[in-house]
Amino acid sequence: MDFSIVSILTLDGFTNGAVYALLGLATVLVFTVTRVIFIPQGEFVAYGALTLAMLQAGKVPGTVWLLMILAGVASLMECWSRWHHDHNVVNGIKAGVRMFIPPMLIALLTWWSATQNFSMLVQALLSVAVVATFGPLVYRIAYQSLESAPPLVLLIVSVGVHFAMTGLGLLFFGAEGFRNPSFLNESWTLGPLNITGQVFIIFLTALVMILVLWVFFERTLFGKALRATAVNRTGARLMGISTHAAGQFTFLLAAGIGAISGLLIGPTTTVFYDSGFLIGLKGFVAAVVAGLASYPGALVGALFVGVVESFGSFWASAFKEVIVFTLILPVLLWRSISSGHSDEEH
Repeated sequence: MDFSIVSILTLDGFTNGAVYALLGLATVLVFTVTRVIFIPQGEFVAYGALTLAMLQAGKVPGTVWLLMILAGVASLMECWSRWHHDHNVVNGIKAGVRMFIPPMLIALLTWWSATQNFSMLVQALLSVAVVATFGPLVYRIAYQSLESAPPLVLLIVSVGVHFAMTGLGLLFFGAEGFRNPSFLNESWTLGPLNITGQVFIIFLTALVMILVLWVFFERTLFGKALRATAVNRTGARLMGISTHAAGQFTFLLAAGIGAISGLLIGPTTTVFYDSGFLIGLKGFVAAVVAGLASYPGALVGALFVGVVESFGSFWASAFKEVIVFTLILPVLLWRSISSGHSDEEH
């Protein structure tokens, strides 16, 4: 193995690691606010890439129909919950309508634009909007009524949501895979490396999003209020922080990050309805390396995972997944020894 091969493998590892960093970022984001280990994060990746592919083909994406179905279910649940709490039919109907209208407007706009042959940038923005809107709906349907449950219960729910979203992906997209065109076709040569425009966009997007979210949660009052809901939900409610709104907003961000990751990875590989699972798990490994708490740590962990995967593919391609997921074992052991007891039950 010479310097050229090492350079190429390292660049490939950093490119994949940047995408894993976005998913690790979303995993850390959801966990630090809601204490949910969100297994289905990878499904948003597949949904984002496939939605853009369908728009590129001039077809109405299956996510439009799924979005309308979930919006209807979530609005009915919100209506019933508000009526049961306030015993006021008008308040219940208003709550249901507020939950239903934004997803419906986005679904109708995407349905109309599917045959309008808009530019790729507009189609990408619509794809992100559609998939991001899934976040609050998924939280409302699957998690909101269980937000005070132990983390193990939430983890089990996450597994169920993963299987449901995978099956729905097969139903609404089919088994055929798609590969999207690159957002930037330019390329630059640096020694033995050929750096494409897509690689540049991946790195830039990952760095900007990690920096923005780190500043948001560490330096802004609203970000600290969201984090407070994870530390002490009762105290957050007493301070006027809505835990329901915090959870829905967090899932909105996580779904948007997943959709953007799908758009970034779409031009580099063929995406199927179930492709997001392994990609999401690698992002989860990066988040675990960061202790499910640090955004810069998620970036470092994701780049490490990407490099290990790249070199593992070169030396033993049949075992690259085993090598990557084995990384989590010593990390978990070290964190178990160093962190002491958990105060999750207090």
